[in-house]
Amino acid sequence: MNKPIDPIRAEVVARYLLGVTEEMGAALTRAAFSPNIKERHDCSTAVFDADGNIIALPQRVPIHLGSMVGVVDAILQKVSRSDIRPGDMFIANDPYHGGGSHLPDINMIAPVFHEGAIVAFVANIAHHADVGGMVPGSEAAVCTSIFQEGLRIPPVRLVSGGALNGDILDILLLNTRTPEERSGDIRAQIAANTVGIRSVQALFERYGTQELQDTIRGYLDFTERRFTRAIQELPEGTYVSSDFLDGNEEGETAEIKLALTVGRGRLVLDFAGSAPQLQSARNIPYRALIATVYTVLKSMLDPEIAANAGYFRTIEVRIPEGTVVGPVAPAAIGARAISCAVLGDVIATALSQAMPGKALARSGPHQLIVLAGDDPRTGKYFVNYETLAGGMGARSYRDGMDAVRVHASGSSNLPVEALEQAYPFLIERYEINADSAGAGRYRGGAGILRDYRILGENVVLSLSSERQHVAAAGSEHGGDGGLGRFILDPDTPQERRLPSAAAEIRLRAGQVLRVCTPGGGGYGAQG
Repeated sequence: MNKPIDPIRAEVVARYLLGVTEEMGAALTRAAFSPNIKERHDCSTAVFDADGNIIALPQRVPIHLGSMVGVVDAILQKVSRSDIRPGDMFIANDPYHGGGSHLPDINMIAPVFHEGAIVAFVANIAHHADVGGMVPGSEAAVCTSIFQEGLRIPPVRLVSGGALNGDILDILLLNTRTPEERSGDIRAQIAANTVGIRSVQALFERYGTQELQDTIRGYLDFTERRFTRAIQELPEGTYVSSDFLDGNEEGETAEIKLALTVGRGRLVLDFAGSAPQLQSARNIPYRALIATVYTVLKSMLDPEIAANAGYFRTIEVRIPEGTVVGPVAPAAIGARAISCAVLGDVIATALSQAMPGKALARSGPHQLIVLAGDDPRTGKYFVNYETLAGGMGARSYRDGMDAVRVHASGSSNLPVEALEQAYPFLIERYEINADSAGAGRYRGGAGILRDYRILGENVVLSLSSERQHVAAAGSEHGGDGGLGRFILDPDTPQERRLPSAAAEIRLRAGQVLRVCTPGGGGYGAQG
């Protein structure tokens, strides 16, 4: 029988470790070079126990949760604990070999030693604006293979005993279009882990190894019990839901199907019947899928519960191999975050059937643009990776939120001032797109409209999106959300709508790109 733990101490320890992750996040964003990390905060941090279980994770970018699940196991399968030394750090990014959930997300993992033994791990993940591949930004829905998406990194030791392995860093920098920026961001990730190691070691010095490990183990058990009780409040049964991603060709669709079974304090999510994996980068790899599952279930059932491995134990996910939700290598997966927004709608719609008082209509996901080219102000090549927020679906008791990331997505819209300082663009219009909100007793959230005037030279544009063909459906007779769209030279005789997915569209200086993000569905018929 496990030794009872002091609940006050457990809460103090849990809050301390959460504070460690926030401190790591602050170090990472302050030291980073790229606007995507320092301004949009497209990064996350975590603390693991000695066995690789997540014990602290801040609410930053939820999809990064899945990117870090299992990463310690992947390292330990390759390197024995006896071969890991203080000052070591490992990197990885490949979703098929223990890395993140797409190649721009680079994991940085470090052991924490106390009294000569590994007692924990700290990690951070940062989205790098370019890691090579066939298009600037290393992410485009039109990619057909992961080999087109950039440099693949299995778990390797980047820092050995405190010394940077320059050979590995040189390989990474040679494969990116923006090496100076990548070098700065990688070093910021190293600094963030250094901050985390110091703070976690201080906690072990205060309480001792055995006492603290018992406390952490007990807190994970408590998290599991609390989430089990939340599940037990649901009526038992199986709830079915589905929705559609864009398919292999413009106008085609690919179905995500889910049967959610509630019973005995456990949830089983079975995605049998989902469409075969796509010949595009819209596929959802394992770590992205479980991140979305964990996030949506937590946000709807018990949003205040700690984000740790304790509540993961109450959830079973069944994924058919070779499908859009279970792709096998070398399937492309770069645009998985936008697909995960639709996946999140499928999960939320199924769960809403079991809890109609907290039901959620479907949402409008963010849209992705990558603008790259020559900056006439500096003479340097730039890559501007941006995702722009959509609108949240209405709830059964409240309007949806405007201009917000939905489900597992995170990060911020890049502020206008930071964008215009860093890149050769002028933002001429930036507003809530009110017409995109789904009508209803409670209206859906609205997306945004943003116009970019191109000031650079040799600029190319890549696009990825969802909900430009299949709208976010309303619930209980609520109206559908507005569709997203990309428009070149709006309000001129040359106006034309661009595809929902494209790579390297060439733009001229002076042209205007308009991005309209989709809105969320409404809830209930209008009175």
